[in-house]
Amino acid sequence: MAEVDVTFEGPLFDGRAQAAMPGIVDAVSGALGTEGQRRVLSGLDATLRRPTGAYRSRISLYGPRGGQSRVHDNRGIYGPWLEGTGSRNRTTRFKGYRNFRKATQVLQRAAKPLAHNVISRHIDKLGG
Repeated sequence: MAEVDVTFEGPLFDGRAQAAMPGIVDAVSGALGTEGQRRVLSGLDATLRRPTGAYRSRISLYGPRGGQSRVHDNRGIYGPWLEGTGSRNRTTRFKGYRNFRKATQVLQRAAKPLAHNVISRHIDKLGG
């Protein structure tokens, strides 16, 4: 019977990959958050009839932190009405622009290729 020695080495086995993952996850989350914010803002630019800049200036990106990013309007007073989720939207003809919902739908379709691009820039940390 022959004897076989197997040696495992590389970033998956020496801890480098595990150490690099939080940074890669935050990089992907940050890229997705930035793209989400860009899409919300471009949606506002395309839909608002008389923009004053007040609401647009409230759109912020929180994160990336712990693998999460969040685009938020900082509880802007007109936010629910502009989005179409406010109580006034039920009683008026204006049903909202749905910019956040539309940006979310587009971002969900674009997430995989965007994440792939970010990960490919970090692959050297994983020994690739």
